[in-house]
Amino acid sequence: MQALPSSDEILINVTPMEVRVALIENGVVQEVYLERSSRLGLVGNVYQGQVVRVLPGMQAAFVEIGLQRTGFIHANDLWWPGKGGDEEGRECAHPPIQELLHEGQIVTLQVIKDMLGSKGPRLSAEISLAARYLVYMPYAQNSGVSQRIEDEAERLRLRQLLQELQIQAEQRGQKNGHFIVRTAAEGIADSEHLQRDFLFLQKLWSQIQEAARTISQPFCIHEEWPLAQRSVRDLDGDRVARIRIDSRETLLKLQTFSRDFMPASLAKLEHYSGERPVFELFEVEEDLKKALSRKVMLKSGGYLMIDQTEAMTTIDVNTGSFVGHRSLEETVFKTNLEATQVIARQLRLRNLGGIIIIDFIDMEEVTHRSSVLKNLERMLERDHAKTKITQVSELGLVEMTRKRTRESLEHVLCEHCPTCEGRGSVKSAETVCNEIFRDILREARAYESAGAFVVIASQRVIDRFLDEDSSSVADLEQFIGKPIRFQVEAMYHQEQFDLVLV
Repeated sequence: MQALPSSDEILINVTPMEVRVALIENGVVQEVYLERSSRLGLVGNVYQGQVVRVLPGMQAAFVEIGLQRTGFIHANDLWWPGKGGDEEGRECAHPPIQELLHEGQIVTLQVIKDMLGSKGPRLSAEISLAARYLVYMPYAQNSGVSQRIEDEAERLRLRQLLQELQIQAEQRGQKNGHFIVRTAAEGIADSEHLQRDFLFLQKLWSQIQEAARTISQPFCIHEEWPLAQRSVRDLDGDRVARIRIDSRETLLKLQTFSRDFMPASLAKLEHYSGERPVFELFEVEEDLKKALSRKVMLKSGGYLMIDQTEAMTTIDVNTGSFVGHRSLEETVFKTNLEATQVIARQLRLRNLGGIIIIDFIDMEEVTHRSSVLKNLERMLERDHAKTKITQVSELGLVEMTRKRTRESLEHVLCEHCPTCEGRGSVKSAETVCNEIFRDILREARAYESAGAFVVIASQRVIDRFLDEDSSSVADLEQFIGKPIRFQVEAMYHQEQFDLVLV
């Protein structure tokens, strides 16, 4: 199997407040991961939890695991004897959740989705432990090979190597769970690397089981590796030429980690001591700023509009200033084709997950529609998150999903605007002026003894009163028989105002 040329890099930026990791492919940042010391990620952590509420109607339960919010688990994520089929492969009936859990029960669970917004972490009883080449699943029914490894001969070879390790473990009298061979194992020469992961994961599971037997209160009994180690484990591959870290302390930790678990990564690790910050290489900082904008420009002059909501993310493709040279259909086709590459990158860079609706520009020719869809699928192949294009709707919208395990870049870096309260817009100065007019009329009727009114508002609102609405102000003063004075408050946002009676 011919190895791909090494062209990618991993950049790791470390500060006391946060760790940031950027994956660079062909000189362009494709993925960014952040972990803040004040808010560490929970996915992969294993907890001893206590059931606090069972909801038969939802077939779900809330579990206290020692965090600020209770975790949530659905019946589908529980494990029971016979799950996945009996000895003859027949599907077993799903027991009601009230037969599997009861209030006060102590259970060992793993976080599979971080806390998102006001929601607590999503939990699962089907624990999986990941190493570089293997994922260990104690309660799974079968072992297998990652679907991303498409070569059938290679899949068969890896499956045989794994079976040999499992047979050897059984001969030593060790209990066997089931394993998945990860994509990173594609092309490894022998079973030595698999064996190291195999023994490590079994030892780790034994430690978790021992902790679960001795701890009977909500508590974290296993923490996932910190972000720097996870990034080397999950992102390093044949295409990665080097891993640059701007912290000597973190470099030493990664060298120890690599010697124990990933010897092939050791030679790629290097300390970055350049004058420019490491994230200014390949314009990572600039791309992060752009990733917070709704509008994404295409090189042709077209653009995307990306809107992230609670329910889904929508992406609208527009031709913009691109007019093409031949025909409208050709212009639309080229814009959509270019958009597929940018969309795939933006999904990874912004870590957009859940339901995603893409509104490509309408194309008349069937071959063009097919080409755009195939190109989108091809661009998504290198995405580390699982993606699936479900269908093209009757309105021509491409519906897809992308697995979400952590918050998007926008949710990590931003918060709701206190002025617009997350609407993404504010009332115009004209609208605020009209509200103030109505308030003055109401207060004038209620408090006839008031001598005058003072309006305290933002600069733009006051400017409108004194300019475009000055005649309306004069008419209102005459109607209520009281003077109206204006005062600018620089600290007020555009929707904020006060009406003072003097």
